[in-house]
Amino acid sequence: MGTTTGKAEQTDGPPQSDRSASLSPSRASDFMRCPLLYRFRVIDKLPEKPSAAATRGTVVHAVLERLFDAPAAERTAPRARAMVPGEWERLLTDRPELAELFRDEDDTGGAAEGAGGGGGVAPAPERLAEWLEGAERLVERWFSLEDPSRLEPAERELFVETELESGLTLRGIIDRVDIAPTGEVRIVDYKTGKAPAPQYSAEALFQMKFYALVLWRLRGAVPRRLQLVYLGSGDVLTYDPDEGDLRAVERKLLALWEAIRRATETGAFLPRQSRLCGWCDHQAHCPEFGGTPPPYPLPLLPVQSSEPTSG
Repeated sequence: MGTTTGKAEQTDGPPQSDRSASLSPSRASDFMRCPLLYRFRVIDKLPEKPSAAATRGTVVHAVLERLFDAPAAERTAPRARAMVPGEWERLLTDRPELAELFRDEDDTGGAAEGAGGGGGVAPAPERLAEWLEGAERLVERWFSLEDPSRLEPAERELFVETELESGLTLRGIIDRVDIAPTGEVRIVDYKTGKAPAPQYSAEALFQMKFYALVLWRLRGAVPRRLQLVYLGSGDVLTYDPDEGDLRAVERKLLALWEAIRRATETGAFLPRQSRLCGWCDHQAHCPEFGGTPPPYPLPLLPVQSSEPTSG
């Protein structure tokens, strides 16, 4: 989920796979942003290098999730800050390759015991300390936006999935679901970047409306509020959807999936340049940057001639 969320999502299946048609907010956004990026990630499954920003998002999300395991009175900023190094070590144990993010450029390598429990490259102490400090600042800023001692989330890191009447499955992971005593539902998502400019707010809210649509289909009630908490800039963006909003999102997703299906059958995933191209890992394969995509791995439908038949 633009700005890093740090969440792992279920893999989407292309229309011609053995799995049922499925779509997550991230992959839907990929196709809308650049159909070729969707192909590289979902069909070609090209590797992408981990980034310090995305990894920081994962650590911050883990802290904000696990802080609610503590009693309300103990959910303090100092406690949350103190959790950051431990969550980094927990992540590094599962993914020791992330130590590479903090290796000195002139480091020629060499295994180091303790760089995640499985050997690998020892992080440069100064770079790692600066990165951890940045994560701690994001965690601390959260306390100026919400008071966790007054919150009791109904769900944290909630995996949701529903199948529409069309057969399209929607799935994703919601950071937090709050339920008021009156039964009203609030969906909350943490972002470790800065709030978007007003002209890009619709793109940011698309993910939240996606989640709201899934919960509505699952539970029969439209969530009362969608809330994006931007830790990078200290902003909170809220939106109160109605049934009309969510029906429009469903129509958009069905049209989007039809476009993905056609592109998958023909192999015509066109690149689309944007301000985000500078952060793309796949420029070497992108025609917009002089690259060549890998051979298309799926069977293609015969091209239908548009010429009239004689007779």
